[in-house]
Amino acid sequence: MSVPPLRRRRAARGAGEHLREEILDAATGLLLETGDAKAVSIRSVAQRVGVTPPSIYLHFADKQALLDAVCSRYFEKLDEQMQAVDGAGRPDVPMVEVLRAQGMAYVRFALANPELYRIATMGHGHPGGEVDVALTSSAFLHIRASMEAMIADGFYPPADPTVLALEMWAAVHGVAALVISRPYLPWGDVEEFADRVLRSVSLGLVATTGITPTDSAADMVNWLKEAADERRSR
Repeated sequence: MSVPPLRRRRAARGAGEHLREEILDAATGLLLETGDAKAVSIRSVAQRVGVTPPSIYLHFADKQALLDAVCSRYFEKLDEQMQAVDGAGRPDVPMVEVLRAQGMAYVRFALANPELYRIATMGHGHPGGEVDVALTSSAFLHIRASMEAMIADGFYPPADPTVLALEMWAAVHGVAALVISRPYLPWGDVEEFADRVLRSVSLGLVATTGITPTDSAADMVNWLKEAADERRSR
């Protein structure tokens, strides 16, 4: 049985932006309630807001554009969480700890709203799209800034910080995407699992500063094992 749209008064002049936010709120609510983007349609969003479908198209070209805008707004909130991690901006906290905390904030954010994360990052990308702009201006910029600080302090090799940030992003996204898409795998405590992965990546980059281009894999393993054995023997 279809639900008739609610009657809505004609919007006052200049109220278009308010209606756009209502549309985004309605689409977000439907996504979170159903857990499935396929269950969200222009018609269902219009019914929830109390407008006709053509009113939606005045603000969004199609369903994909609407979903992109929903996900973009979702990721804007990530910026606040990345800035609020423990130790951020404190000179007494090692930057490598801040970097790990940023990665953990990203994973927690993704797992808190898995369907929104799935739509935003696990489908086809659109260069210059709203989602990519939101991501690169929030999570990515914070991670890149941490990489620049680690390079400047000599803890990370003098590499392109953008590339290093992409490596870290690949790790945090990999954890989030796998846990969301394959929750039945034996992850154990997800927080502990994610922290081990991020520890390996962030501290592994520190180790690369002592590796030369002529070192073989065996040389690197022996060098790291010797360092670990020496530390344990203290």
